[in-house]
Amino acid sequence: MSTQETSAMPARRRVIAAAGAVACGAALAGCGGESAAAIVPPGIKGKVIARTADIPVGGGKVITKWKIVITQPTSGVFRAFTASCPHRGCAVGRVGDGVIRCPCHGSEFAADSGKCLKGPAEAPLVQYALKVEGDGIIMV
Repeated sequence: MSTQETSAMPARRRVIAAAGAVACGAALAGCGGESAAAIVPPGIKGKVIARTADIPVGGGKVITKWKIVITQPTSGVFRAFTASCPHRGCAVGRVGDGVIRCPCHGSEFAADSGKCLKGPAEAPLVQYALKVEGDGIIMV
């Protein structure tokens, strides 16, 4: 190799390393912060997925079949969120006292908004649109 080639090697390595760092940073940025778009799981849009009587006030119910958690933060107000914790993708578990809890690492989320209340998760739960018709909770 010529002297010119060997002196260019470290510069090339720095450029490649910098590009790799930027790519990794961009990938990691997708792991936190803003929540993903609310895409309703296939096959349930327009269908009754729970009954209002099954969702306690101040609590909720995880619908494992569709990985959704339905909450009733106050009487007659229902919310639907993904049941996948944004920290590591574990299924959230208990819902009570206005809080959705992840059993894997202890993250907690507000049952009325999905907002992260306690980490290690940093992002909120993704919220889905729903409507209540009679005693049926329907995904829209």
